[in-house]
Amino acid sequence: MANSARRKHPLASELKRERMELRVAPSAKELIQRAMAVSGLTAGDLAYEGARRVLDEHERMMLTGANRHAFLEAVRNPPAPTAKLIAALKRHRDLLG
Repeated sequence: MANSARRKHPLASELKRERMELRVAPSAKELIQRAMAVSGLTAGDLAYEGARRVLDEHERMMLTGANRHAFLEAVRNPPAPTAKLIAALKRHRDLLG
């Protein structure tokens, strides 16, 4: 089993005082229970990890401030291809025929 599945999330030492309840389809309940069994995580920890992954992926796709400006500038005014890039493209074309 992957070590990352057993890692505690950063809030592991925080007291669990909040409660969430939700209704799920029987198939979702079975899937969650199987994930709990193989990972050793609680349902709450699985929910936390899933939420963290969703937010991580979302934040990786979001560009803000200077990063956004640099990206848009590169799209609007791309740099000229370097000699190495041109050579690589020629090799690629030669390989594909």
